[in-house]
Amino acid sequence: MEPAHTDVTRLQLHEPSRCQTVSGVLARIGDKWSVLVVMQLGSGPRRFSELKRSIGSISQRMLTLTLRGLERDGLVTRTVTPSIPPRVDYELTGLGRSLLDPVQAIGAWAVDNHERITRARQAFDDRSA
Repeated sequence: MEPAHTDVTRLQLHEPSRCQTVSGVLARIGDKWSVLVVMQLGSGPRRFSELKRSIGSISQRMLTLTLRGLERDGLVTRTVTPSIPPRVDYELTGLGRSLLDPVQAIGAWAVDNHERITRARQAFDDRSA
């Protein structure tokens, strides 16, 4: 039997320095708010209020923190247009757009498997009770 994913083992992702690199990036792009913001910005630039409305359950503070983190990591740009009140638009960078396919694939997987996961959780809880 031959391993199917030798590319992963060749990269030696198990080395501590690589684990730290991967976990640092996943901490940013793996949280639910970052995923939702990236998905929303996938259709083009959005204003803060548009993002807040489209995501719904996110607080203003959490959206601000998420956008700052994504901007800091080079995934999002923030453009201020001088007006009264000032207009602020957020848009994915090239790096942010390169994240769209994996994020959308994970989102589709979550939707496709939601019922199976719910049943598995219920079965586990029933066994544990």
